[in-house]
Amino acid sequence: MDLEIALVMPDHVHLIFTPLIHHDRSRVYTLSEILWAIKSAAAHRINKALGRSGKVWQEEYFDHIVRRSESLNQKIEYVRENPVRAGLVGKSADYAWTWSAPRPRAAAAAATLPH
Repeated sequence: MDLEIALVMPDHVHLIFTPLIHHDRSRVYTLSEILWAIKSAAAHRINKALGRSGKVWQEEYFDHIVRRSESLNQKIEYVRENPVRAGLVGKSADYAWTWSAPRPRAAAAAATLPH
């Protein structure tokens, strides 16, 4: 997947990404396949770090399809500002649990979306 932004909050995670093509099956990876892979890998690492086993994540997730470049940029900013709205930091740049793609990649991806 091409990840635009990932942000871990105390009780949930935000991800904005473009799914990749599963070349062996000539189709796009499904959201459930992507989330299973992420949650499985993270759960193994979390459980190992904490010296425990068992379930880490809830089964549910909420998705939203972004169809326009304006929406992509708005959603990225919404995710980036989430810790500020939650009162965790004064400005989004101070939140340590955020990763985002360099802006040129995000801008290039947005340019391929219909306006």
